[in-house]
Amino acid sequence: AGYRYVNIDDGWQGERGADGELRPNAKFPDMKALADYVHARGLKLGIYSSPGLKTCAGYTGSYGHVAQDARTFARWGVDYLKYDLCSGEWQYDNADTVRRSYYEMGAALKATGRAIVYSLCEYGRFDVASWGRAVGGHLWRTTGDITDDYASMSEIGFVRNPRFAPAGPGGWNDPDMLEIGNGGMSEDEYRTHLTLWAMSAAPLMMGHDVRRTGPAALALLSNRAVIAIDQDAAGVQGKAVRVAGKQEVWTKRLADGGVAIALFNRGEQPARFAM
Repeated sequence: AGYRYVNIDDGWQGERGADGELRPNAKFPDMKALADYVHARGLKLGIYSSPGLKTCAGYTGSYGHVAQDARTFARWGVDYLKYDLCSGEWQYDNADTVRRSYYEMGAALKATGRAIVYSLCEYGRFDVASWGRAVGGHLWRTTGDITDDYASMSEIGFVRNPRFAPAGPGGWNDPDMLEIGNGGMSEDEYRTHLTLWAMSAAPLMMGHDVRRTGPAALALLSNRAVIAIDQDAAGVQGKAVRVAGKQEVWTKRLADGGVAIALFNRGEQPARFAM
């Protein structure tokens, strides 16, 4: 269906050696071999770090070793870095220092000469959409962590993410991962989830155990027509063009001159839409 990246989040890190180089822990004994394994299957490998001394889960962060870590990631064959401010907030707590910390890693990744997708995870603070590209970012989170329930998903998708400047090729608003397959929402709610992310030109990242993907989740996550709208070459971020009570009409201009239209009923009763 076109999903390309296998991303490892927090928890892979071990300790630094005497040379300062970060080693993986026992669960990931050979990152270069893992990258080779993923690449051999036509996929790409993503990894996680933080500008702080520690990561969210208390593992080793990149503080003081930014350029060295970037070189290590490139040598391993990493293709994607999620750089999470979590715990780095102790070192970087205002707009200027946060921007500088993200610029530092962006410049370090570029200096490696390897094409690495750079994901800024600082929860939408300090109007990140206005400077994300300038620090080398390719996508940036617009929110805190999503949870597998309709209230969280709808607040992020309908309310928070649209507040940011429209995304486009080279720089994308990231409302966080898809929860489809985790079981906390109904099939209709998950359908709304995927449709809303696709209309928003959001990165589509599966956030469930893919080994336990049920038929309904598989049908949604592999819906090529919806994925095509999300991945349309024009890269236009769709938006609500009509809001009437609990009903919303969204449009998204497509590269072929067409327009994708999505109808959302956020109420609890059936509704009729007149176009």
